[in-house]
Amino acid sequence: MGASFVHYEHYTMKFILSLSYLISITLLLGSCSQPPEPKKSTTQTEKSQFTPDILAYYKALLDSTSFYLNQMDSANSVERNQQLFLQTRKWYKRAEPLIMAYDVENYKTINAPNLLKVEMEDFTEIKRIKPKSYQVLEELLFAEEFEEAATLQNTLIFLKARLPFMAHNHMIASQRDRHHLKMVRDAIVNIATKGITGFDSPMLAQSLDEAIYNYQTIEWTIDLYKEAFNDDLLYKDWKTEINKAYTTLKEGDFDSFDRYSFIKDHTNKQLELVNRTAEDWKIQLAASRALNPIAINLFGTDFFNMGHFAPATSPAVTSELVALGRTLFNDPSLSKTGDMSCATCHQRSRAFTDGLALAMGNKQEPLQRNSPTVTYAALQRSFFYEGRSSALESQILGVLNNTDEFHMDLSTLEQKISEDPEYRKQFAALYDDGKMSNENVRSAISTYIRSLAPFDSKFDRNMQDQESTLSDNEILGFNLFMGKAACATCHFPPSFFGTVPPGFGETELENLGVPANNSFTNPILDTDPGAFEPYKVEERRGFFKTSTVRNIALTAPYMHNGVYNTLEEVLTFYNVGGGLGMGLDVPYQTLPPDSLQLTDAEQQAIIAFMRTLTDAEFEELPQSAGDD
Repeated sequence: MGASFVHYEHYTMKFILSLSYLISITLLLGSCSQPPEPKKSTTQTEKSQFTPDILAYYKALLDSTSFYLNQMDSANSVERNQQLFLQTRKWYKRAEPLIMAYDVENYKTINAPNLLKVEMEDFTEIKRIKPKSYQVLEELLFAEEFEEAATLQNTLIFLKARLPFMAHNHMIASQRDRHHLKMVRDAIVNIATKGITGFDSPMLAQSLDEAIYNYQTIEWTIDLYKEAFNDDLLYKDWKTEINKAYTTLKEGDFDSFDRYSFIKDHTNKQLELVNRTAEDWKIQLAASRALNPIAINLFGTDFFNMGHFAPATSPAVTSELVALGRTLFNDPSLSKTGDMSCATCHQRSRAFTDGLALAMGNKQEPLQRNSPTVTYAALQRSFFYEGRSSALESQILGVLNNTDEFHMDLSTLEQKISEDPEYRKQFAALYDDGKMSNENVRSAISTYIRSLAPFDSKFDRNMQDQESTLSDNEILGFNLFMGKAACATCHFPPSFFGTVPPGFGETELENLGVPANNSFTNPILDTDPGAFEPYKVEERRGFFKTSTVRNIALTAPYMHNGVYNTLEEVLTFYNVGGGLGMGLDVPYQTLPPDSLQLTDAEQQAIIAFMRTLTDAEFEELPQSAGDD
């Protein structure tokens, strides 16, 4: 019944969304002697009874996605391919929540940004992967002039082969009810953090329509589970909320869409419904992922599962362990010269930065790069500006070993710590092995850094309904940040790092074409190689990790080289299209070179929003950004 049924019924949404039900009815009519099946129910431990229907639905969506994709060809007119693209994209977006949940590697591939991907394992294994994705199709077909027929055809060949493969390469068949509810939850988070930002519709900015297609699959899933709801009112609450979300999205325009209200009034409401549904179905979502399964607010203090960002061997987080880490963080005896601590470059009075363009080393000479804030740093998946470290603990090791920083060998570090009776007492009490090892030292410091993510800024408190103090201009700034200005396509909420939702398993690096001077009329390209080192990959030259904009009002100067002193300069840099937009030679720049066309008032609104991201404990500190 697969492809032929879907195709010859003209692909109406009504038929596709009810395909699994029609299959069940057909089977029932074909065996009338059999008694009716018992009512389906949910279970925590066994395979979901709803999985066969979900699998049939998934395959039907992919079938329709392929149907329109297969008609695309470089020999067609551009107009014909544009029409077919919009249709295949619509069906892909309906399938996306399921692909994202049950075939994540293909999800990353078929809708990847139109940017060269470089995978570097070692000096002998470096892969350069040109994207062949829906975003490539969009940028080819809707460019001002269509000029790359060969690229279009190669992309189509790949996608036409990949989609049928995906119909058989998934994890749906053995999933439990909690997995399907998590699929719904991740789709809700993805819509709010990426879907409505233009992240994967850079040319057409049809993100609001595509969010509707995502919600259609969320609604279909809720409808499928209708008989499993013990509380009929909860099912009705879902239907009411999704219909309200549809209305809000349909009435919106990309540039003027009120993303602040959407997240506050819809995303957070839907997260609460997920929680209520888990209780109603008597299931528990897994607590071993990046997101806290019971959090009901995208900007809540408990949205992230902080334990997931720490090594599995880490001890339980206690106030005593955080206090030990804080002491070590501020202890200059950990450095060879005895006059440099973590706090030397990461000062609390500056939101854990140092106010310098370039950090100062132990020889009182500038280091290569600016000191980033360590607030919210634990929510990254790579560390140092070029992402050379994958964990806080190994990042600390890099600082300890660096001859221009702590210049401390590990055995000497352990000896110094063991000579302190107070340290001996604390380590004995807090670590199972009781050792004052370098591993435990780094563990304690990392635990302290992980505590520096309170989500209690003015913006957070408003999102959490603790207060209603945001001005219209600050809300406008957030909406611009999330929409027209495209800031959130790299600085993903709620951490505003480059750590990609909804799995938050990868931190992106970008090439912005940052200059070495702050002149917009005579810029000179910065020569810092960034992620070019250590493998000498030219396509990674000038790539740096996307830093957070939380506490940004206190962390000037900005960029990896501290080239800009004010947020006004930073916004101007982005508004003109980065280095390429200023005429510099940046062959692998990831920032679009076209002007964002932001007015002065819009730039000031974005700055006003970013100032609301100052954590409560820093709100009384003098702001460093643009005050002079």
